[in-house]
Amino acid sequence: MNTTMTTAQRVTLLLAGLIGAAGVMAAAGASHGGESRNLSAIASVCLAHGPALLALALMAHGALLTRAGLLLAIGTAIFAADLGVREALGHGLFPLAAPIGGGAMIIAWLLLAFAAIVAGRHKSGSF
Repeated sequence: MNTTMTTAQRVTLLLAGLIGAAGVMAAAGASHGGESRNLSAIASVCLAHGPALLALALMAHGALLTRAGLLLAIGTAIFAADLGVREALGHGLFPLAAPIGGGAMIIAWLLLAFAAIVAGRHKSGSF
């Protein structure tokens, strides 16, 4: 592992691990605890975004990819937490939490796509 990781990369890596673990737990809960749309959604989102966050944490160099990783991590955490609180307590985390988290995830993925365009214009590879 790169020992010169930035704080943002370490935070993204931490959230990747937590989000991946949450995805596995949600999948187990959905499988063994009966049919739960919220748990299934948490599992799908977390198990899809966790590996992407891991890659961004370990490979991201430059402000654009670092920001995309943090935004993806925060958006995923908010979205999954809102669905989890809804499942456990019957109400959301805070008003509009799921759409805010989902919107953040969408913007993060678009930032990644934009980073690919920017990378083609810069020879340094840091974007």
